[in-house]
Formats: sequence, C-alpha cells, structure tokens
Amino acid sequence: MNSLPKDLQIVSAEFVDLTGVLEILNDVILNSTANYDDTPHDLEYIYAWYNQMVANNCPILVARRGLEIVGYACYAQFRNKVGFKYCMEHTVYVTKDFHGKGIGLLMMNELIKIAKERHIHTLVAGIDADNPGSIKFHENLGFERVGHMKEVGHKFGRWLDLVFMQKTL
Repeated sequence: MNSLPKDLQIVSAEFVDLTGVLEILNDVILNSTANYDDTPHDLEYIYAWYNQMVANNCPILVARRGLEIVGYACYAQFRNKVGFKYCMEHTVYVTKDFHGKGIGLLMMNELIKIAKERHIHTLVAGIDADNPGSIKFHENLGFERVGHMKEVGHKFGRWLDLVFMQKTL
C-alpha cells in the first residue's frame, strides 16, 4: 500500500460533492464490471439517489483531497423487506489514480464503524467474480464468501458471475 495523500479527508458527503461522486460512478460504469449498469447517469439521477439515501438515513462517505472527490462509500438496505432492516449492502469506489493507497480501507473502516453504531448486524458485498482485488480487499476486512451466482449479469458482450461476501458485525 502506498502512502495516503496528506490532505485526504473521509467525511459525510454533501450535496456539493455529488458531481465528483457521479464522475467516479460513471467511470466505473463505462470502464469496469464493478457495476453492472451500462449507461452513465446524469446529475438528476445522482441528486435523486442522494435525497433517497438521506431520507433513508443511509450514510454516504467521500474521500476528499482538497476539493477533489477521489472515492466514495455508502450502504443501503440489502433488500426492501422489513426483515432485512439490519442487513446492508455497501459500495466502495476509488478513482484509478488512487487505487492501492489505502483510501478504500479508510472509507470501509469508517462505514463499518457507522454501521456498528447504528446496530447494523450484517454488511453484504456483491462483487464481480473477475475482480480478485476487490474480493481480497473484502477478505482482509473480515468478509467471507457466502455465494457465487453464475452468469447473472451481462456487460461488454459477456456473461458475468457475482460473488456475495458478508461480514457479521
């Protein structure tokens, strides 16, 4: 792991951060299988997403370097049924220029801390099976592989497998 930028802050996202969050999300959508969407989103989408997350008391963290957003992490209820109210699925993305610098780890540690404070019982990750870096990252955080769904996604002209990982808090 390379050293963290000295001016890095992990903070709760504000409305002003959403352009940076959208840029990261759209880069992931266009250039990877970390997200199975295939069409970039617009500001209207990200504003509605943010407002829904806030209304549902779901945390959104950003990694800020000065005014630049270099990563974000969040969680929301795993499934929209009352019985899943203590189970959250999370997202963590870091810009390519900052991969391997420990930013994802900082954001995930803060997200886990928040989840524990809010009495969340389980965090779930859905990870493309061809992303060994993300799988290893989650294993290092204490997540266990709990499922492998074959050919449930389709992107870039091919079928994609999804690995589910879980951490009981």
